[in-house]
Amino acid sequence: MNYYEVNFSYTSPIDNEIVNDVLAGQLGEIGFESFTESENGLNAYIPENKYNEESLRDKISDFPLEDTAIHFSSGLITAKDWNEEWEKNYFKPIGIGNECIIHASFHEITSDYTYDIIIDPKMAFGTGNHETTFLMISEILKTDLKGKSVLDMGCGTAVLAILAGMKGAGPVIAVDIDEWAYNNAVENVRLNHMENIKVLLGGAEQIVNNGKFNVIFANINRNILLEDIKYYVTGMEPDALLFLSGFYHDDIPAIEEECKKNGLSVLSCTEKNRWVALKAQLIPT
Repeated sequence: MNYYEVNFSYTSPIDNEIVNDVLAGQLGEIGFESFTESENGLNAYIPENKYNEESLRDKISDFPLEDTAIHFSSGLITAKDWNEEWEKNYFKPIGIGNECIIHASFHEITSDYTYDIIIDPKMAFGTGNHETTFLMISEILKTDLKGKSVLDMGCGTAVLAILAGMKGAGPVIAVDIDEWAYNNAVENVRLNHMENIKVLLGGAEQIVNNGKFNVIFANINRNILLEDIKYYVTGMEPDALLFLSGFYHDDIPAIEEECKKNGLSVLSCTEKNRWVALKAQLIPT
């Protein structure tokens, strides 16, 4: 699959980091899948077949931050170029405390970590660079998963599923609707020798076919989460935990309301640069 890379820069009195976060949230609503910060703003990536410049211009014209002018240019990146682009420009090893390191197969790691995860990302989202992935990994590190059945919805690179498997979870199901992400997840599961992880191509319809889960992770985006929370609940064991991310602090009330409507009790929220990870538990009936 080919992707468009769109480079954004700003004229604004507001700090670039804040503009980046708000813009990434807006772009996620029209199909953009991954983001990297640049010196002048943000680089964003979207599958070629989803790129619509008119929709992009509409988002920019309705941008919610005042006195912010957004400039952009775009270009097509062919699939064969992407690994080289990541290696040269983007993906650096990411350590989370002394427990977890996420790195590509071409990185040399000298320090010891409890969990050493190899991710060759290609175009799939989820290397730990983004705040939401970092937050979800941090939640996994705090959670006892030994012997627990786990579902990773919108798995991207499968980094969350792989870490869950390393922590003793099993079985682990990883699901993504994008074929490119699915293939990348399969490759990363193989690279990490995780035989207890099954990767499936599809969306929430896959839940009903794979039994009940003790823990579900869904790092997607606000709109999909609001639509799919009811489906996650159908796949949860009594007292199961649900971890959600991919949305902003301002979205918490809407996410909490949908959780409560579906019999979930919100236990906690963590934040990083206005991005949120929410932990909820199914209330036994």
